[in-house]
Amino acid sequence: MREKCGIFGALTQEAPKKAYFALIALQHRGQEGAGISFWDGRIKTVKGHGLVSEVFKENSLNGAKSRLAIGHVRYSTSGSLSEVQPLEVECCGYRLAIAHNGTLTNFLPVRRRYEEEGFRFRSSVDTELIGVSFLRHYSELKDEFGAMREVFNEVRGAYSIVMLFNGKLVVARDPVGFRPLSYGIGDGHYFASEDSALKMFGLETRDVEPGEVFVVEEDEVYSKVLVKAERRHCVFEYIYFARPDSIIDGISVYCARYRMGVELARESPADGDVVIAVPDSGRTAALGFAHESGIPYMEGLIKNRYIGRTFIMPAGRGLKVKLKLSPVKEVVDGRRVVLVDDSIVRGTTMMRIVKMLRDAGAKEVHVRIASPPIRYPCYMGIDIPTRHELIAAWRSVENIRKAIGADSLAYLSIEGLKRAVSTDKLCMGCLTGEYPKWAFDF
Repeated sequence: MREKCGIFGALTQEAPKKAYFALIALQHRGQEGAGISFWDGRIKTVKGHGLVSEVFKENSLNGAKSRLAIGHVRYSTSGSLSEVQPLEVECCGYRLAIAHNGTLTNFLPVRRRYEEEGFRFRSSVDTELIGVSFLRHYSELKDEFGAMREVFNEVRGAYSIVMLFNGKLVVARDPVGFRPLSYGIGDGHYFASEDSALKMFGLETRDVEPGEVFVVEEDEVYSKVLVKAERRHCVFEYIYFARPDSIIDGISVYCARYRMGVELARESPADGDVVIAVPDSGRTAALGFAHESGIPYMEGLIKNRYIGRTFIMPAGRGLKVKLKLSPVKEVVDGRRVVLVDDSIVRGTTMMRIVKMLRDAGAKEVHVRIASPPIRYPCYMGIDIPTRHELIAAWRSVENIRKAIGADSLAYLSIEGLKRAVSTDKLCMGCLTGEYPKWAFDF
């Protein structure tokens, strides 16, 4: 599974440079493309395929002295450069740049309606539709808040957005709050998908509320909650996607993951000699499991941190896993190993890891997963394999255990997950098949 995007926006001194640093802090949310748009009397955009450090070479932001900038990191491996964000959108005599995190559930019917009315789109991504909708309604209402209210009424799904428009920064989070968005204030006004990308600037931060819209211009900041719906934040932000040092909707990601491990140890204890994690995403839950169970935690798998996205990977998933992870024989040899990870998707990687530990001398391997089984697709902006590829969609836990070659396997329960995150205001569609009604109310 992969999160598709991270966004940033700011009104501050040297905004493009700060956007660059913030996008590096958000790089985990997308590694396939990056872009920055800034305002110097008109919109200018620099973007490309690759990591942030690859896109913005030595001189690419020279002369970008603007106090207004937005930025984006993108996961999707398909699409042309014109689909790397921010996108520049023109409609009804107006122009804006927009960066978006999420996916629209009613993208196709709304787009078809606009096309029937004569609007022409320049890309295939749903981000452009949000921009067109905003500009169309702004041309009628001449008010940013009024235009965004109409966008909320018109489009459904997940969308945290930042826009450059008429020398202003316009920021919004959808009424359900699927994807995270944080606001920081200090030497200016900042917005980012996670507050961990804002901490380096020494800011006071808070979450942007679901349905809240900001309009930021020189010396003036306005915000309103325009629409309220039942809050349903993506549970996998807490399980996997967000950085551990982020706080999302008032909940520490690190503490939530630690409690997932604690709950998992209470629900599904294991007779083991050592607890190890699949790095990096399983580490915090493994620490919680070890603390609650009393079994010592050790680093039994070491991750190769120098295999980046440009590394030419050889064919064969088995060799790819071996290049990425290496067992510490001295930790696992002759021991009953409790292996903790955040999730199992297809099961092939876990199967390779279990075999790797056995080859290193592990006496037993007990797999513990700090989330419930993933059984359904996501329609709100997370790249999940099709349902027939999800090992838990069609197999029992016992059949999965046999497939991955573990001595035992257990997942965290839905109720245990809710206790760990400390809220039930969550979208768990990929776990339960029950999706928030607002996203499909069209």
